Amino acid sequence: MLRNIISSIVLLAAVAQPATAELIGQSFDYEVGGTTFEGYVARNTDLSATKGTVLIVHDWDGLTDYEVRRADMLAALGYTAVAVDVYGKENRPTNMDENRARSGELYADRELFRARLSGSLAAALELEGVADGVILIGYCFGGAAALEAARSGMEINGFVSFHGGLGTPDGQDYSATIAPVMLLHGTADPVSGPADLAQAVGEMLEAGIEHDAQLFGGARHSFTVWGSNDYDLAADQGSWSALLAFLDDQL
Repeated sequence: MLRNIISSIVLLAAVAQPATAELIGQSFDYEVGGTTFEGYVARNTDLSATKGTVLIVHDWDGLTDYEVRRADMLAALGYTAVAVDVYGKENRPTNMDENRARSGELYADRELFRARLSGSLAAALELEGVADGVILIGYCFGGAAALEAARSGMEINGFVSFHGGLGTPDGQDYSATIAPVMLLHGTADPVSGPADLAQAVGEMLEAGIEHDAQLFGGARHSFTVWGSNDYDLAADQGSWSALLAFLDDQL
């Protein structure tokens, strides 16, 4: 089970509704296609209205404390943040081989991938404190998921990919995309390099999709992931500022 954590941003409450207004974070279960998933929602109950909703899709290692902390950070800024799960509550990876297998299963079955993304959105919209205005973001594998959701025509307000996989699968394009897309990417990313970035931007331009890309010179893959070999403080802070500006524009 996803454990609540104490961060420098916010003291997380228990699953029960708090008696007084505060910043809270709690796990929640939901079902998509007969499979149970476990997500996490964080919000500020002291606000009369949220500034908007941010859905966070996890990296290839599943929903971890990393996504929880990002959700807490957004809740502290007045958003309702929902970290969703696309693997399943009983299907979380525990090592690199399982990371590769779980993400590979969804890359190989794009219909299932899209069903889990849309089902997670539907579940999030049922939560207390969630607003109609929604932005979907993701990191690494989650960044690729954000672009998959965009290409699927998901009806939300925008999509943001942090150092995500930028390749477009055969048979897909951005013709169904209805909301702006933001790419936050390192120029030294060995997973999706400059050529992939140029192709993705070209496809969005051809489809007439509102888009933007902010590049971070010399940043490698996972530049926002604290403790990783690729972590880059300037790129992390710059991409976070870019996200907040995007949220201000679109929500």
